[in-house]
Amino acid sequence: MSATDPWHRALADLVARSHRVPPDALPTAVTAAVRELGVAITIYVVDVEQESLRPLPEPGRPLPDPLPIDASLPGRAYTEVRARAGQDGRLWVPVVNGTARLGLLEVRLPDGADPDDPALRDGCRLIAGLIGHLVTSKISYGDGLHRIRRSEPMAVSAELLWQQLPPLTFAIDTVAVSAILEPCYEVGGDAFDYALDDGRLALAVLDGVGHGLPATLTTSVALAALRAARRTGGGLAEQVAAVDAALLSQWRDGRFVTAVLAEVEVDTGLVRYVNAGHPAPVLLRRGRAVRALTGGRRPPLGLNLPGGEPGEARLEPEDRLLLYTDGVTEARDAAGEMFGLPRLADLAERHIGSELPAAETLRRLSRAVTAHRGTASRDDASMVLVEWSGAAAARTEP
Repeated sequence: MSATDPWHRALADLVARSHRVPPDALPTAVTAAVRELGVAITIYVVDVEQESLRPLPEPGRPLPDPLPIDASLPGRAYTEVRARAGQDGRLWVPVVNGTARLGLLEVRLPDGADPDDPALRDGCRLIAGLIGHLVTSKISYGDGLHRIRRSEPMAVSAELLWQQLPPLTFAIDTVAVSAILEPCYEVGGDAFDYALDDGRLALAVLDGVGHGLPATLTTSVALAALRAARRTGGGLAEQVAAVDAALLSQWRDGRFVTAVLAEVEVDTGLVRYVNAGHPAPVLLRRGRAVRALTGGRRPPLGLNLPGGEPGEARLEPEDRLLLYTDGVTEARDAAGEMFGLPRLADLAERHIGSELPAAETLRRLSRAVTAHRGTASRDDASMVLVEWSGAAAARTEP
């Protein structure tokens, strides 16, 4: 009998239980499935602001405290997407859905178990992988998983926008996409989107004029319009026209959306893009910010004004493309000093040089922006990082 057979049986048991398990009973189902293995599992999910890992409650068991992501062994397992063994008989295993980081498993091992045993680690990864899929599929059926991930109430604007966004991380063998959106609980007009079809990666970063719910409504219409055009086969020109028409059909008060819309040919690295009044994306090559993509300029979307031809760029293997909104570079501290593009590029270079996953690079960049502005008034600050390489996808796997 293979050493992983008991784990395979536990995996099959959990699959069988999962079909009718409600979201808040997921920890109970996991405990029942792994009981014969002699391990005890606690599921942690990352909070919305990506600062801590919060445990899912299970009846009859005391609820542990949240775990800080920064400066802790469990946090390192999460940030590096790599299982870590403690000296106290616990194994910390990342939980991902595809390549999107969702949380962490705390696995308490039976006496005498070797946390470095390959069969044990493989089994834990199997269970963690299934839990990642279950958390993703079950979260829409109740409010409990959403509630656990929050440390404060979410504004209506943020509640509306978060429901429209794709997962924060996605990867295949040759390209990885990661995004982050701040402030989590009070976002206004920022949004992002991506879609991969037929070897072409579509990207969008949007910033609706204004703040709060009015800005979110503007961006939501723009996002829906460009998706509708894209899903009927429309390219960049058709997406621009669709957003212009949708915004003008709803409002006559001059509201608009700045945006970068782009298409990346995954096989060749060719990038075509339109920049509608938005900060220029930054190209990072061999860990250095080499240039901004300044082509493809046109007026903001929603004003129905003519624009020029799309810009083009060619990626090389291992290149990164950083898209961001002005809330990142224009974030000001208490003294009025802006965060600035040079600081953003320098920090991006440092984190990329550390070979961190793209999602972790963005998390740390976002934390730096938040620390810079402190308690000062905050505009939305969003970023999307695209990595074009086979190694990019490998760094997101546990």
